[in-house]
Amino acid sequence: MDFQTTDLCDAHEFKVGVAQPIFRDFGGNTHFFGQITTVKAMEDNTLVRAAAESPGNGRVLVVDGSGSLGVAMLGDQVAQIACDNDWAGFVINGAIRDSEAVSEIAIGVKALAAVPNRSRKENEGKTDIAVHFAGATFHPGHWLYADPDGILVSPEPLSMPD
Repeated sequence: MDFQTTDLCDAHEFKVGVAQPIFRDFGGNTHFFGQITTVKAMEDNTLVRAAAESPGNGRVLVVDGSGSLGVAMLGDQVAQIACDNDWAGFVINGAIRDSEAVSEIAIGVKALAAVPNRSRKENEGKTDIAVHFAGATFHPGHWLYADPDGILVSPEPLSMPD
């Protein structure tokens, strides 16, 4: 589906949530959309990798890392695994690493920043719960649309206006 978040926002103004413009594009795809799956974890990307290793079916993994910029929640290896497993992209309330390599992978990645530090591996966190950051709530099963202009969330799939 070709889309612009600006057009979707205009056509579905009272049906969508709009995330605050605090994210940078890091992935090779700057336009991506899909149903939401979530991970909430603080400086531990074990559950992010586990999700990436599962079939993505065109979904978007929303990672609430509590805005931490101390360690990366995603790097090039996990981004490539997710791409290979048909994930559409990531929205990360936190940092990534290997940003140059991630930019070459055909997957959407929005995050706050890049940092060289790797995360802990303690298998801590929660999956498939509603998470709230950047002024938006991300519910598992809802839909996310992202492009260079921003991020929209919707309880149902959106269609482009005629």
